[in-house]
Amino acid sequence: QVQLVESGGGLVQPGGSLELSCAPSRSIFSFDRMGWYRQAPGKQRELVAVITSDGITNVADSVKDRFTISRDNARNMVYLQMNNLKLEDTAVYYCKAIRVVNVEGATFDYWGQGTQVTVSS
Repeated sequence: QVQLVESGGGLVQPGGSLELSCAPSRSIFSFDRMGWYRQAPGKQRELVAVITSDGITNVADSVKDRFTISRDNARNMVYLQMNNLKLEDTAVYYCKAIRVVNVEGATFDYWGQGTQVTVSS
């Protein structure tokens, strides 16, 4: 069983910064991709950013100039640096680990329990 433990959420004022961390219970190299998703109240969960095992990143247009995803292979961690936070960034942020299981692209997905980020003045 894979566990993903997120940390770093909290309350921050607009314009502030937070860094989220995700610690998988298995080697980070076990997964083809690691990502961050978020879900605001009353909305669907959405992709924020994803990083491949090769370090290639994809960041949602809504946060592209403000958020950065990274990984530290030595520490077995994935991070989401969030700068210039806005009210609309308020959500529960989830870490996701993705393992591709066949050539058709089917995956096993693992989710963390989520960490709350609240942007408020």
